[in-house]
Amino acid sequence: MTAGDRPDPIRATLVAILQQLNRVESIHEGQAREQSLELEEVERLLHRFWAVENERVKVPLALGLLVRNGLVEVQASGSRPPKRREPGHVRYHITAEGKRFLVEALAKADRIQ
Repeated sequence: MTAGDRPDPIRATLVAILQQLNRVESIHEGQAREQSLELEEVERLLHRFWAVENERVKVPLALGLLVRNGLVEVQASGSRPPKRREPGHVRYHITAEGKRFLVEALAKADRIQ
């Protein structure tokens, strides 16, 4: 495998996060609160993912990038809006745009080069 063939750790982590959020949404269809994850849950699910395990990518930064690009939305746990710097009090949910990106990324990965 040449250096150009290696997967990009950031992109791979973004896709892995979107996969987990999409999976949780599908499993808990009809239960809005259960269709999202807190930061700690995402970190737990990805702790053995190669890019995270090798400390090449930080999950909070990758999740923030997804939020900034509209692929994931932040939802408050309670009735109050989420406060900055309190990641344990917010939940993350995949958006329709995030699902489109995920489908395209997986289709591209499945193509023979």
